[in-house]
Amino acid sequence: MTTLPRVTIAMPAFNEEHYIETCIASVQAQDYPPDLIEILVADGRSTDRTREILARLSESDPRIQMVDNPDKIQAAGLGLLVKQATGDVIVRMDVHCEYAPDYVRKCVEALERTGAENVGGAQRSKAKTFFQRALCAALTSPLGTGGVGYRNAESEGYVDTVFLGAFRRRVFETVGIWDPRAITNEDSELNQRILESGGKIYLAKDIVVHYYPRDSFKKLATQYFRYGKGRARTLIKLGKFPTLRPLGPFLMMSGLASTLVLPILWPVAPVAFATYALATGAEAVRVGKQLGAAAVPTVWAMFPVLHASHAAGFAAGLVQYLRNPDWKSEPEVIPSGKRAVLRAV
Repeated sequence: MTTLPRVTIAMPAFNEEHYIETCIASVQAQDYPPDLIEILVADGRSTDRTREILARLSESDPRIQMVDNPDKIQAAGLGLLVKQATGDVIVRMDVHCEYAPDYVRKCVEALERTGAENVGGAQRSKAKTFFQRALCAALTSPLGTGGVGYRNAESEGYVDTVFLGAFRRRVFETVGIWDPRAITNEDSELNQRILESGGKIYLAKDIVVHYYPRDSFKKLATQYFRYGKGRARTLIKLGKFPTLRPLGPFLMMSGLASTLVLPILWPVAPVAFATYALATGAEAVRVGKQLGAAAVPTVWAMFPVLHASHAAGFAAGLVQYLRNPDWKSEPEVIPSGKRAVLRAV
């Protein structure tokens, strides 16, 4: 009989009073043996009732511990949790997601079945508003996501990155923890280090988790601008990407912009922009028609927002991080076989 590994749930949080209790409840409802799960939350010094709620929950469930994250950065908090973790499997969770009751068990099974260092499920989106429904449609398109595998709920196999992830502890003893200074793209950057060390990452379609996307154009643009900056930081830090996909929006938008600023390309500018408009329009019809004709223009408008915001963020990141090398840091490696004891608060 195979002995099940102990699991640490690692969850960063900041001002999550409206979500933290529901998320913790979904962890407590997992069908994995409760005595083999610990729940660690890195709180970035919340100013709402998050800490109060966690203190109350920990009184009734001693598996729940809150760790102070003074840097407030999500990646830094995750690193603190790995240092305190007693599990041989670290399941990274996000407060704003909904997890199937067998989520932890399926993660453990996938690790054992595949031998991968990190496994995860598809990034399944759910919607509460019209805008979110339109965005969910846009994100099913290769034009919206670059054809990334973890956006497809039917995908299965070895990939370059996954949503969230469940890691063997030995990963952090070899390639190190999350980059504590990374504001965004911290998961992809860690996964790239795993691949470069010879490790494997596996996407399993029976690992089910849902998340709610942004609910306005402004929030969407801000999110993808930050994503672009994070991608630029990773490129400068590691010197390459596993695939060319992250460069897609930057190259596409740079190409369009060049037809406007370079006189030699002015004659092709109308054709270039018309081609872009027709391609995104046709794709908006394809993925948005199931929502009704009224949704198609909204989906159509989302593509340039996604592309331009990511491209602008990437360009801004290149300028920022190339001009200032002080942000660079070596990944901290967790000593093998040791468990650092941090003060739970």
